[in-house]
Amino acid sequence: MNRYPRDMQGHGQHPPSANWPNGAKVAVQFVVNYEEGGENCILHGDAASEAFLSDIAGAAPWPDQRHWNMESIYEYGARAGFWRLHRLFTGANIPVTVYGVATALARSPVQVAAMQDAGWEIASHGMKWVEHKDMPEEEERAAIADAIRLHTEVVGERPLGWYTGRCSVNTVRLVAEEGGFDYISDTYDDDLPYWIEVGARDQLIIPYTLEANDMRFATAPGYITGEQFFQYLKDAFNVLYAEGVDGAPKMMSIGLHNRLIGRPGKLAGLKKFIEYIQGFDAVWTPRRIDIARHWAAEHPNVRYERPSRMDADTFVENYGGIFEHSAWIARGAFALELGAGHDTAIGLHNALCRIFRSADHAARLGVLSAHPDLAGKLAAAKRLTDESTTEQASAGLDALTDSERATFTKQNDDYTAKHGFPFIIAVRDHDKSSIMAAFETRINNATDVEFETACKQVERIAHYRLKDLLP
Repeated sequence: MNRYPRDMQGHGQHPPSANWPNGAKVAVQFVVNYEEGGENCILHGDAASEAFLSDIAGAAPWPDQRHWNMESIYEYGARAGFWRLHRLFTGANIPVTVYGVATALARSPVQVAAMQDAGWEIASHGMKWVEHKDMPEEEERAAIADAIRLHTEVVGERPLGWYTGRCSVNTVRLVAEEGGFDYISDTYDDDLPYWIEVGARDQLIIPYTLEANDMRFATAPGYITGEQFFQYLKDAFNVLYAEGVDGAPKMMSIGLHNRLIGRPGKLAGLKKFIEYIQGFDAVWTPRRIDIARHWAAEHPNVRYERPSRMDADTFVENYGGIFEHSAWIARGAFALELGAGHDTAIGLHNALCRIFRSADHAARLGVLSAHPDLAGKLAAAKRLTDESTTEQASAGLDALTDSERATFTKQNDDYTAKHGFPFIIAVRDHDKSSIMAAFETRINNATDVEFETACKQVERIAHYRLKDLLP
């Protein structure tokens, strides 16, 4: 099957209401990444020194060498930066989620104890703070298992949240397959949590951020001062809070690193932001595990048979009648590049219409001719398709008087004699009187105009039929 693996659909135009606790307008969630002692270093068995996310401009890996300055900067994060953040968040009574690299946590038992005493969540940030993109699948699966094992030894309980960061295309699936995580955060694609289905598992995803993130102090373009960081966070918060006031509460993730934001000049911006949001009512500052539990309770996953995952026979069986007696349209749509965006009524309608629109005149005329007369002989003989029966009944065409039926029969006959195909209208948009008025107007159209009008009505009928089957 020609299937597109990425999901461009998401929650769509009308996302679910988050229903945050106590009517919160926005959930502001702080993450402290604990990576110090888990970075690339030949002391850790790596081939080269670390080169990522530090204050060293233009840093590059040093093969087979220790990078003293890089190591020292990471050590600052553990020795000083962490404690500065710990004082800030405990003083503000805001619990955070720690993304803890397992080997880093193992080398910092005092900091782990402080996290636990503060009631912080310690999620897994992998075994080591290294790239996963080139890892063979089985090697990465083993690294995930090792991270869980060591994390459990050090923390005393297994992690319930996961974020790799430097992940591979397989990471989310592999972590979901492990089966023990309440959420995974290796995406950046939404302002709300959402579910994915990995085999029989419903896996919650809580997207993270790389922009409301102090890593931008170590990138170009990026932040130079704490004030710039504050201003960006403030602007993001203001937009999200306003959306919450308008009835669409969202989530704001903020990513922090001990060795970056833990420096005094940078921390000033974070401190200012915390003071700013504390001036608002209806702001929730949870841990990520709190968001996961809330979302699972409020919005459990609802499975349904998704068109993009069906085999050809099932697809045609389900959607072959959407265009009246024209299963060839469903067979053509099945061969398109379908994905998550086609698993809704609107999405699948687009795929089916593409096949209909690209067909030649004779094939499209065949679709028109397959439609029954309104309130005609097939209806009287109860030989309509189930879909047509329901549609005609919705406009009261199953309860006509003898006089009304005679009028419809004459108009059907006159219309078909002139244009060469039945009069077609999406009856769910109408009642008896408006259908009659459309008859009287459209019979006078030129046949080429009426052909295109009828085709549009066929597409409209298909839209309604899909809305009965798909979200």
